[in-house]
Formats: sequence, structure tokens, C-alpha cells
Amino acid sequence: MEYEESRRIQAGSAVVFDVAAELGWLPEEIETREIADDLVEAHSRETGADAAHAGLLRRVPDQLRLEWGLRERPDYAGWLQVSDQADGASEVVVHLSFLGDERPEARGASRAVDRTNRMLRRSLDRLADEVARRVPR
Repeated sequence: MEYEESRRIQAGSAVVFDVAAELGWLPEEIETREIADDLVEAHSRETGADAAHAGLLRRVPDQLRLEWGLRERPDYAGWLQVSDQADGASEVVVHLSFLGDERPEARGASRAVDRTNRMLRRSLDRLADEVARRVPR
């Protein structure tokens, strides 16, 4: 299953990517630790779940892109892409891929699809709010 949300943000793509790459907009449940230039180790604990997840996030500044995945779940991956818009704004697209038995809907949770889409929208809201705090109007 593929999930994707996009958001228009009133700031240049370089500014938006710089804010996104700092990772302060990620959900509280995700803790990050720099392990190399443009490489971050991330740990998350799903609310109400017993399992913690460990993954890696890679920054690709020359492409204005973040890419991530989980070590124990090779059937999950995601990315965030920032692109310029004609009027000086940016578009941010965040994409998640769940393949195989790890798809949210394959786990039998009827609300998993809605929950995943809400999580993507909230993450983009936090990113837009963080950019707005840093960009003078």
C-alpha cells in the first residue's frame, strides 16, 4: 500500500528542506541521533504498541530529499521531497510504502489507513508551522 500527502509552503525550497532536514517536525515518538554526515539513526515506539522500531534516515541535500526505512522491516520505506513552485513557494511531498504483510490494512486494523493519512497530514502541519516560525512575513 502506498500513502502520499503534499503541502504547499510559502517559502523557498532550500529553506523548507533545511528545516525538514533538522527533523524537529517529526512525531514526538521518534528519537533521532546523528551517526554520520547526512545519516541519522531513528528509534520510534508506536503508541500503544509493544514493539520499538529502529531505522535509518538519509539526507540527500542536492536533491532536497529525505529517505528512510526500518531495519527490521525491509518492506517499509518512505521519502520526503521538496520542490520549487513558480511563485517562490515550495511543495513538500511525503510518501510511505508498506509492502507484504506489514501493510497497515493487512494487519486487520480497519482504521489503519485513516490513521496513517492523519499522521502524514499532522507531520506536514508541523513542518509548515516550523518553517513559518523561521521565515519573516
